Amino acid sequence: MNPTTLPVTAQVAQLPARLSPVASFFLMASLIVTFLAGASAPTSLYPHYQAQWGFSSLTITVIFAVYALAVLAALLVFGRLSDHVGRRPVLLVSVVVQLISLTMFATADGLGALLFARTLQGISAGAAIAAVGAGLLDLDKRRGPVANAVATPLGTALGGVAGGIFVGMLPAPHQLVFVVLSLLVLIQGVGLLWMAETTERRSGAMASLRPQLSLSAATRGPLLRAVPIIIATWAIPGFFSSLGPAFVRSMTGENSALLSGLALFVMAGSAGTAGLVLRHLTPQAAMRTGGVALAIGMVVVLSALYLHSPLLFFAGLSGTGVGFGTGFQGAVRSVVSHAQADERAAVLAVIFVIAYLAMGVPAIAAGLLLTGSALPSVAAEFGGVILLLAALSLVMPRIQWSTGSPR
Repeated sequence: MNPTTLPVTAQVAQLPARLSPVASFFLMASLIVTFLAGASAPTSLYPHYQAQWGFSSLTITVIFAVYALAVLAALLVFGRLSDHVGRRPVLLVSVVVQLISLTMFATADGLGALLFARTLQGISAGAAIAAVGAGLLDLDKRRGPVANAVATPLGTALGGVAGGIFVGMLPAPHQLVFVVLSLLVLIQGVGLLWMAETTERRSGAMASLRPQLSLSAATRGPLLRAVPIIIATWAIPGFFSSLGPAFVRSMTGENSALLSGLALFVMAGSAGTAGLVLRHLTPQAAMRTGGVALAIGMVVVLSALYLHSPLLFFAGLSGTGVGFGTGFQGAVRSVVSHAQADERAAVLAVIFVIAYLAMGVPAIAAGLLLTGSALPSVAAEFGGVILLLAALSLVMPRIQWSTGSPR
């Protein structure tokens, strides 16, 4: 039999791998955890940067938005590249760019350096997300979608709480957290050198760099049904990453880096845990469960803001996190199960383009609105949109089913 006709798992077994497929699976998943931890770690530092360099709350939103836009650009340009040149080359370059961005964070001396570091960080994360996601599916088509959905909030959670701890309890807070992250990324980069490629190279690499969001007919329908829950779930971390410090300050009267980091950890940690614990639900049941949890959690968060109750706020964050983790992993599973091996990175790139648009646009809008409106008013408007999307995520499959679309 020609090796190119073998299943991907059989091809992996024939490669001269120095890491086993299981070790490679965990290495790639850990890479996204570290990259996303690096993206959320600066959240706790924003109040310090603001005090030190004298920029406005709106500037914090811009800093966050720059990262989301850079991720989007990288997904559009490099999202399909690993389907052609292989997963490992894309990931190795992403590691190098990520190390440069972390070095720039550690040595940043002003807003310009911070913005450039966030841009590089977004480019490296965007290129890596699609390649890692496809690589995980290459190695294990059943566990890959779950790992894709769980690694993202887990990394966000760890970065949020690590940033808070480093800022609130350890010396050199502007440098030490990025030094530790750099060491982890460097170790993972060395691991990639020992990892076998999980897919075969094919022609068309240069053509794949042209931004394109085309999908096969098999994946188009499932993605349309999943869009409401993808938008609803990813708007949550965008909103709280951008305005989390403002929420904490509103309820406690303090600029606490540790509490801001803890808030992000509670939301994202609940997401990762729920995505893992509820992975046995069918994709449709997971999306429905996620929609309900998002709605309940958002109502509790809004109530906490009006009652000035930190305890209620963290309870609501936990609920929205459960909705995020459950709903998003259900959405990913419902779409990628229909993707062929040579389109996995492309399909995941489309999913994450939608996700990062959903994360970036509300964060920017919230920051703009907050300059002319009170925080409770902005939160109420955002909460209303989330509730509408959550309701739509419950109704959409039924509408499509009644018109005869395959489920």
